[in-house]
Amino acid sequence: MKSHISKRFSLSVAFITAAFALSACGGMSDADKASDNLSKAAEQFEVQRSIIGINAITDTPAFEVEGKCSIDLSGSVLVVTCKHAEDDIRKHYLGTADNVYWVSTQLEAMDVSQFRTRVIIKPESIIPDFDLVTSGDKNEE
Repeated sequence: MKSHISKRFSLSVAFITAAFALSACGGMSDADKASDNLSKAAEQFEVQRSIIGINAITDTPAFEVEGKCSIDLSGSVLVVTCKHAEDDIRKHYLGTADNVYWVSTQLEAMDVSQFRTRVIIKPESIIPDFDLVTSGDKNEE
């Protein structure tokens, strides 16, 4: 009986040691984890940002967007989606060029984990909103 318990204990210790070793080898740095969690917060409209486009030739601002914004760079187009108020969400398409660069600054500190991955589950997003449009809904002339 002692041999069975001893083997079980040894296997448990080996498993826990292996799990810690694997997580240490392939894990993210604290900065990477915090950055990942900040990005998730921005996608939930929790990060107050100022995004400024600057004309590099004249050294003057070409555009400015401020709010709780999410940023997506698609080729030479900067897509910024901002929540300005509870029912006020706006999407901005900002073209960039060789002589225009942009800077995004986070305006407020955020309390995000450096150690744990943030997982967001929204049960209300499972059922989509349906809009029914029929031919009778259009203005007929």
